[in-house]
Amino acid sequence: MAGLRFASRGSRLALAQAEEVARDVRAAWPGLDLAVTIEVVRTRGDALTDRSVAAIGKGAFVNEVRQAVLDGRADVAVHSYKDLPTDPAPGLRVAAVPMRADPRDVLITRTGKVFQYLPAGARIGTGSGRRAGQLLRRRSDLVAEPMRGNIDTRLAKLDAGEHDAIVLAAAGLARIGLLDRVTEYFDYDLMIPAPGQGALALEIREDDDATAARLAPLHDEHSAYAVLAERTCLRVLGGGCNVPIGVHAITDGDAMAIFGIVLTPDGTRAARMRWSGPWRQADDLGETLAELLQSIGAREILSGAPIPPTVRFATRQPREAEGPDGAWPAR
Repeated sequence: MAGLRFASRGSRLALAQAEEVARDVRAAWPGLDLAVTIEVVRTRGDALTDRSVAAIGKGAFVNEVRQAVLDGRADVAVHSYKDLPTDPAPGLRVAAVPMRADPRDVLITRTGKVFQYLPAGARIGTGSGRRAGQLLRRRSDLVAEPMRGNIDTRLAKLDAGEHDAIVLAAAGLARIGLLDRVTEYFDYDLMIPAPGQGALALEIREDDDATAARLAPLHDEHSAYAVLAERTCLRVLGGGCNVPIGVHAITDGDAMAIFGIVLTPDGTRAARMRWSGPWRQADDLGETLAELLQSIGAREILSGAPIPPTVRFATRQPREAEGPDGAWPAR
């Protein structure tokens, strides 16, 4: 009997992701009687629950999972792609990117009220500066409160009244069967997702061609190119998975549109831009978008440098105010 050993974090969501991949790879090789086992790995991010993800540092949820593959304890590391640092890991490569799940962010409220009708002063729990900034950019009368923990922990805090609403990723809720909790799906105009959100990365040892061949049927080219564009933009901007940057790429036929935003966690300063081109030029599209964002103030926002008076920033502008070049005019 052939076998594959997966490495995964031990959270409910991480294990659901690993089991989903295991089912798909077994279905792709029905004649092999392929046995898949899952090695549960505890990461630094799982252990340090009293600190923000930004304070823990890069690779908080992936380094130990990667090490299990490098040490030979597992053949495949199953990651949420948005958790992977943009720097390559020596000795490893991403062998497959399965078809991406819904990349949108969602709102869950205790009262069932959607974002537009939340009362002034409503407390929204999120550990993401990207999410907080985009919410406050539209509604500065709300309060964004820090939040850590897995999906079940966050929902429990909401139900206990610690927050009036929380923001989560649709893909995670779908993978553990909790989409019935969603109050509202955010469209990309209001909330640009994190680079790689909704996508998985299957990482293997660099020289393990046999495992790469086993995973090949799971690879979705359009998802991989979209994530490549998003992560290229993130890399050029110099950001990591914990900085307030949203980037999302969509393919349509031979074309790709990529949207990006860099903003402060309080939403008062933002640079937003879109770009498009052939989807197989994902690298170039991501790099160009990053350069355009830098040209309208992203560099200053990320560095905390003073903002030149000539730089125009978008602050809570409606869709119809969007300029022809993709930049959002200043108020």
